[in-house]
Amino acid sequence: MEKISAVVITKNEELNIEACLRSISFADEIIVVDAASNDRTVEIAKRFTKKIFIRKWDNYANQKNFGIDRTRNRWVLSIDADERASFGFRQEIERLKYDKDGYLLPLKNYFLGRWLKRGGQYPDHHLRLFKKNQGRFLFNGRQVHEGVYLKTKNTGRTTSGLDHYSYTNIYSYFRKFNNYTYLDALGRFESGETPSYYGLFFRPVHRLFKWYVFKLGLLDGVHGLVFHTFSAFYYFICELKLFEYYEFKTGELKWRR
Repeated sequence: MEKISAVVITKNEELNIEACLRSISFADEIIVVDAASNDRTVEIAKRFTKKIFIRKWDNYANQKNFGIDRTRNRWVLSIDADERASFGFRQEIERLKYDKDGYLLPLKNYFLGRWLKRGGQYPDHHLRLFKKNQGRFLFNGRQVHEGVYLKTKNTGRTTSGLDHYSYTNIYSYFRKFNNYTYLDALGRFESGETPSYYGLFFRPVHRLFKWYVFKLGLLDGVHGLVFHTFSAFYYFICELKLFEYYEFKTGELKWRR
């Protein structure tokens, strides 16, 4: 088995960080990059690693790259504080050949007490295990939904991956919903995008029909209906918040059709 450095970024994650770090105890090194939490996140993290760095927040990609730059091993596992390495994944990496430059891991998404199995929610593959000298998180102007840029296309997939406990209740969902929609709108504003009627009306409807109907999210029952309705609403709110940025920061707005 190759030596692996796990990188976790945090901000007020005292409810999640212990379970996350316990799940990656197999890692040869754990790096925590904390954005000046004002709860017990750092205190709890110190039980698992001494390599804790405090860095002022700017965006997700830069926080993660900062952690990657401080790793000492050839392989990096990037995991969020509200994720857990599954038991199957912990077993699988022991027999992994490591003959690729990166591996896409399947994510299981936990929503309001149930695992989502349809509508593109499982397996939701993400590039999370990669060679340090081949991968970087790419900041493309967007504040959220950052991804790993791999220098090559030499990737593989694992059969087991990460369990994602992002939305355990309505409160946690809309707390992140509010934060992410503002960050999404900010990134688009800074990139020069303007709000459009297409984004306000068509994208939410298209998103709902594509993932709830055609990708069979409806088979997840009431949980699927709620999740995909919320996800469609996400696009609607992003567009409205982009409208707000233009109205309050420039004093003018031009809607695109």
